[in-house]
Amino acid sequence: MNPFAYPAFQVLSDLMLPVRHGAALMNHSLAAWQAYAGTPQGRSLRATCDLLTLSGLTHSRPPFEIDSVDVDGKPVPVIEEVAASTPFCSLVHFAKDAARNGSDHAQPRVLVIAPMSGHFATLLRGTVRTMLAHHDVYITDWHNPRDISLMHGRFGFDEYVQHIIDFIQKIGPGAHLLAVCQPTVAALAAVALMAADNDPAQPASMTLMAGPIDTRINPTRVNELAKSKPLEWFEKHLISAVPFGFAGAHRRVYPGFMQLNAFMAMNLSRHLDSFVDMHYQRAKGDERLADAIRVFYEEYFATMDLTADFYLETVDTVFQRHSLPLHELEVRGRKVEPSAIRRTALLTIEGERDDICAVGQTLAAQDLCDKLRPYLKAHHVQTGVGHYGVFNGRRWERQIYPRVRALIHDNEASPINVNARSQPIVPLQSIPPITSAAAASVLNEPGKTGKAGAAPKRTRRRESIAPEHMIDPQALADDVPGTQAVETDGEGDRSTSPSA
Repeated sequence: MNPFAYPAFQVLSDLMLPVRHGAALMNHSLAAWQAYAGTPQGRSLRATCDLLTLSGLTHSRPPFEIDSVDVDGKPVPVIEEVAASTPFCSLVHFAKDAARNGSDHAQPRVLVIAPMSGHFATLLRGTVRTMLAHHDVYITDWHNPRDISLMHGRFGFDEYVQHIIDFIQKIGPGAHLLAVCQPTVAALAAVALMAADNDPAQPASMTLMAGPIDTRINPTRVNELAKSKPLEWFEKHLISAVPFGFAGAHRRVYPGFMQLNAFMAMNLSRHLDSFVDMHYQRAKGDERLADAIRVFYEEYFATMDLTADFYLETVDTVFQRHSLPLHELEVRGRKVEPSAIRRTALLTIEGERDDICAVGQTLAAQDLCDKLRPYLKAHHVQTGVGHYGVFNGRRWERQIYPRVRALIHDNEASPINVNARSQPIVPLQSIPPITSAAAASVLNEPGKTGKAGAAPKRTRRRESIAPEHMIDPQALADDVPGTQAVETDGEGDRSTSPSA
């Protein structure tokens, strides 16, 4: 463990706090003094204050800011409710006024599993907002471990899976599951365990998006990093303890600022260019582009820690030992067998340009669920998007979401009011089902993996599938959360550490 990393960071953060607050106060003053704020000197000063305000991290969850949603062209109020809570997570329900939601029937209940990878659940704000018009949405709102006392015990991969099971049971039978990136492994494990128990609450459908089900396939830079060092190296260099002054003092964590450093170091020049461009756009008076970048970084710099147990177990089981695809994953002493899943429809979604979870890694879930009938399986690769474009931006809204919605509505037991379908959807039948034969170009056939731990045959990635421009203001809209106001067709990606 690195005992000095977190305390040293906190001291530096505390020293910078007066500077950040002073810059924010100056910005408020300039906003009130329009005669000067509109001059070139005033705009330049505001731009500098923006940079200083963003010179530190925040450690509390930003608001979702979803107060209403349009249903059939009519705004319907949305209220955040906590349906269930544990010391480590809250099950947040985005409740809509039933009398004004434009439907005579209850909408399909969907549990969105947010990743615990250094950012808060608000990273999926755009995902939730899109789904709310036609679904009754719940989301896992993971708490920051630095605010969780040691008295509440450990939180590792097993506890993560158990939280998913408990929340599905809380929502009740017939619900649907949507997992984004990192939690796809835990979500698949949870559904497999529920299926093995013949749990009446096992979900009607499961959508796995851009997740590391089998990272031996087309390994990315992130995957190679996770295997380049022994697990002891990660524990020695990346694990620290929460300093005094916080409820979670002495809890061993993978600090959020380290995760953010990993994010930024892999694309540092793009981030620096983005900051320069934000200053330039603000100074020349283009408020829209400058605000888009600022809003993105306000979310991006809101970081949360990961418990050491969860981080290390994720690196070990998912990225180093590949326990799930090798049928070796155990949760609380029980072996996880995806072949037990027979009733839950499965949709896997990948991004063509994803340089975090490459094409084929999420598709692996299709072969693992080998007892699931072909008509309950579907797969979609979205062209032209990277990792974050799979669940945020215009391509998510216009091309990916209709497929997700079709799967959910086609597997909903209760009748759905078709008048609520304000967007055209792609019939599930038009999405080619994925069978073992269809996946053979990416995966070995079941039972033919060869030696234990041997990787499936890789498919060569085309040269065009490469990291895109990430924070270029003209490339924010489709692939960077929180910046959909920028009208552009560009793409952008963030690279991440093994836990994401």
